[in-house]
Amino acid sequence: AGKSPRTNLDMAINILIVEARFYEELADDLVRGAISVLKEAGATFDRLDVPGVFEVPAAVHMAASTAEDLPVGVYDGFIALGCVIRGETDHYDQICREASRALMDVSIAGIPVGFGMLTCGTYDQAKERADVDRKNKGAEAARACLRMIEVRRILNQGLQ
Repeated sequence: AGKSPRTNLDMAINILIVEARFYEELADDLVRGAISVLKEAGATFDRLDVPGVFEVPAAVHMAASTAEDLPVGVYDGFIALGCVIRGETDHYDQICREASRALMDVSIAGIPVGFGMLTCGTYDQAKERADVDRKNKGAEAARACLRMIEVRRILNQGLQ
């Protein structure tokens, strides 16, 4: 009693992983964590790489916009992966704020997005968060995306 209704995610799920490749090793770790969760859930996925974190929201938006033009949406959700490490200028603050804001805009438009954008002070902090044997933030982003797909399905069932 008192629990939220849950849908069955046995329906086909297709995800687009958008990965910023600026820090290759960190990107590989984040993707490895996300893919593990997606495979366990039986989801299919595609990968799209972009140069850096700044480009991730644009790629997600483009993919979501393209899917809206098709009879059946290509992707049920998106996983945004990347890393920004603080440097000597305010570039870090600008990129973190704008990328986060842009992904939030996509998310509140009803598009499931798993947020796996690391914003760290040092490379060592980022490595710990990306590593699949440590904090595994790629896996967390994948789980968040899957849950938001489930939430959307719950709400859509209630509206019918």
